[in-house]
Amino acid sequence: MIPARNEMINALEMRHGKELQERFSSATVAVCGLGGLGSNISISLARAGIGKLIRIDFDKVDITNLHRQQYKATQIGMYKTDALSENLKEISPYIELEAHTVYVNEDNAKDLLNEADIICEAFDKAECKAMLANTVLENMPAKFLISGSGMAGIASANTIKTRKVTDHFYICGDEVSDVSDGTGLFSSRVMLCAAHQAHMVLRILANKTKERRNINE
Repeated sequence: MIPARNEMINALEMRHGKELQERFSSATVAVCGLGGLGSNISISLARAGIGKLIRIDFDKVDITNLHRQQYKATQIGMYKTDALSENLKEISPYIELEAHTVYVNEDNAKDLLNEADIICEAFDKAECKAMLANTVLENMPAKFLISGSGMAGIASANTIKTRKVTDHFYICGDEVSDVSDGTGLFSSRVMLCAAHQAHMVLRILANKTKERRNINE
């Protein structure tokens, strides 16, 4: 049986405190890209009780996604937006979900992300990452942007960091590794980077960010 809404809220408040949970519950976070980073970010934020998630991806679930992305074998062939909605509702039945099964570009990004307080960039390709960063920083400077860069290979988990670039821009990852180098993608390391991004969302909402730039968060 699914717990009542107030039961779910009370359980979260027991873990996070009432004031902090109210901040989480009133926040809107956008996740751009629902692959290894984005699906894991979304799951973490749903578990934390974020009030609304805007999720954007044009792709479908493939068998090669299952080793690192938060999908099931029974969901192969479904749009990732639809499949992830199913999974998120099983975890957080009262979360508000908004899904856009589209390709994000310079022309539609502002409209898609207008309601978001914080934006998580979780694309695969470097050019898509750069496009979103440039678009957000130039046209939506008041919004927070958390980007992922470098989580390929089987190097030490300790090389995954969160770096503050500006007051509203953070980069998570080792900022070096690339799947194009032939190092592969491993679920544990991808999930570490996604956890850094999700945790940075919570730290921003909790007002726990530091003032100085170019330091580990």
